[in-house]
Amino acid sequence: MRNRKFDLSEKILLVLSTILLLASVSFAGTANVLYSFGGDEDGEYVDSDLVVDNAGNIYGTSVQGGTFGTGTVWELSPTASGWVHTVLYGFTGGADGGQPYKGVTLDAEGNLYGTAVVGGSGGFCAEDGCGVVYKLTHSSGGWTQSVIYNFTGGNDGYGPGSGVAFDRHGNMYGTTPVGGAKGYGTIWQLRPQANGTWQFRLVHTFTGGADGGTGSAGRFLIDKAGNLYNVATVGGTYGSGTAYELTPTSANSWRFTVLYAFKGQPDAGFPYGGLAIDARGNLYGTTYYDGANDLGSVYRLARQGNSWKETVLYSFRGGSDGSSSISNLVFDTAGNMYGTTSEGGAACSCGVIFKMTPGANGKWTESVAYRFPGQPDPGFAYNGMVVDAKGNFYGATVHGGTGDDGAVYQFTP
Repeated sequence: MRNRKFDLSEKILLVLSTILLLASVSFAGTANVLYSFGGDEDGEYVDSDLVVDNAGNIYGTSVQGGTFGTGTVWELSPTASGWVHTVLYGFTGGADGGQPYKGVTLDAEGNLYGTAVVGGSGGFCAEDGCGVVYKLTHSSGGWTQSVIYNFTGGNDGYGPGSGVAFDRHGNMYGTTPVGGAKGYGTIWQLRPQANGTWQFRLVHTFTGGADGGTGSAGRFLIDKAGNLYNVATVGGTYGSGTAYELTPTSANSWRFTVLYAFKGQPDAGFPYGGLAIDARGNLYGTTYYDGANDLGSVYRLARQGNSWKETVLYSFRGGSDGSSSISNLVFDTAGNMYGTTSEGGAACSCGVIFKMTPGANGKWTESVAYRFPGQPDPGFAYNGMVVDAKGNFYGATVHGGTGDDGAVYQFTP
């Protein structure tokens, strides 16, 4: 079994330094920069999923930058003269947390929730503090940040680095990539209390064995029945990660079920992004490694009776085709899927936007919709895209933009 465990903090610092020079080609799709981050107080390194509210405002996070250099929560608002960027909160790296990865989640009242990898007052981990879950409360006077949970580095885990998800009862769910009783991360729940506090509950402790290990970078997918779906990046029967389901069995317990253990090349392996679901209940995702070329893949999980059948829909080829996807997938109104790769594409190897087109007999065709060119355009997409109510696609890149500190773009297929 290969030791291919992937450290996200290393991924954000390391990219391929060389690639063959690729001939330029034309695409039907375009990606226009809505905002280039300026570094320092403005924020930089935008490793963030995006959310869009009903007014068309876009929200996300930067891992670095801000007044104290340890990240921001920001808003982009559309105006007649263009998009206006506002830093809603700058983390200090102390009791309030620091290094917020993967964006924020909106609740019904317009408040924002997310996780920060370091900081907090719960304990001492690899860096100062073991991470937090935070809330930004919106009022007429602006935004107020509060910590609603401090990770201790004990059985609860530490270093949460993914977005959170809410069920229909207002309970919040997320993962940690490390810590817990076995050291392979945890799944946790926060339940809102009448007095405004939140009650923490440990839902599952990853063992690194058959159940998997290291929580994904994606938010939980929650279906209409209240079942939760996600992936574990490593572990499983073949050591290449798992896809799993959490089924509520009572008010305070869940049944954890491995839906599929990824087998590694030529099968899919090492999933990082979250899952998407279609109208038939099929699940879709991407993997960073493996597939036929060991450069990542797009896969489908289809329910068959009491089990699930996995199919690799596409194996990335590298070069101009792209490779190493950390992306979630999103659907357009015609049923096509779009995602991103973190590498490959143009000469800078800054990643691509790819399209998966459904065909007959469950077959899908992949095409490259856009190759990120890098500075001053977008570059290095470590996240997928979001679609607003009007069908517009938005995404963020960790580099690119005018100052190469990250960008938010609008993609037009």
